[in-house]
Amino acid sequence: MAESMVSIDGVHMVFNQGGADEVTALSGIDLEIAPGDFVSLIGPSGCGKSTLLRLIGDLLSPTSGTVTVNGKPASRARLDRDYAMVFQQATLLEWRKVIRNVELPLEIMGMDPRARRAKAREMLDLVELGGFADHYPWQLSGGMQQRVAIARALSFDPALLLMDEPFGALDEMTRERLQMELMRIWQRTGKTIVFVTHSIPEAVFLSTRVVVMSPRPGRIVETIDIDLPRPRTFDTREDPRFFELLTQVREALRGVEVEVP
Repeated sequence: MAESMVSIDGVHMVFNQGGADEVTALSGIDLEIAPGDFVSLIGPSGCGKSTLLRLIGDLLSPTSGTVTVNGKPASRARLDRDYAMVFQQATLLEWRKVIRNVELPLEIMGMDPRARRAKAREMLDLVELGGFADHYPWQLSGGMQQRVAIARALSFDPALLLMDEPFGALDEMTRERLQMELMRIWQRTGKTIVFVTHSIPEAVFLSTRVVVMSPRPGRIVETIDIDLPRPRTFDTREDPRFFELLTQVREALRGVEVEVP
């Protein structure tokens, strides 16, 4: 196992470099994420959280610096299917039943039909949707669709799960329920998770560490260890330490410099 699941060294990201509309999205990013960590990225809108996630996933290439995933260059990790991504929208195929949506990555990989069906059922049971295998996505709530997306992402057993505001479009009650589900899945599977969010309570509740980023160009201004006991429950949100950590993250965000136009 790699000493670091994710290693980011001196990363800068510039869009439209040399053009009149050049934008420096990220500057001087250094970050180490250990296997089994749950790290949340938080910061003002436009600070480069999602850009950083896409660099880890090799959906973008850094202007300078290096990104290593599972002990190899991010591009190699992508080809080796070392990670999976979950976005804000579930992006399920409406014409395929739930189980066939979960099977899709395994089908692309050429897995035997019986084996991939068994794996898909296992993943649906993991997200507690085993009874909805033969439904279509449009028959499910938004929260259930996101659970299907998580099942699909986990179907080929990636070492790393990248999540870009996966609960951002959901109502608060559904969001809290899915946070609990994600905690259960993370503890059961031991996956490394990098999670983008705008919500301070969500970041504190879920994470082992919260990475606070500055306005554009995004820099890491503080990394806060979250020492809340596990397993975390609904009562965790009433723990005095939870409120202390909320304040610590909020003050770190308040202390970042406001970008001057």
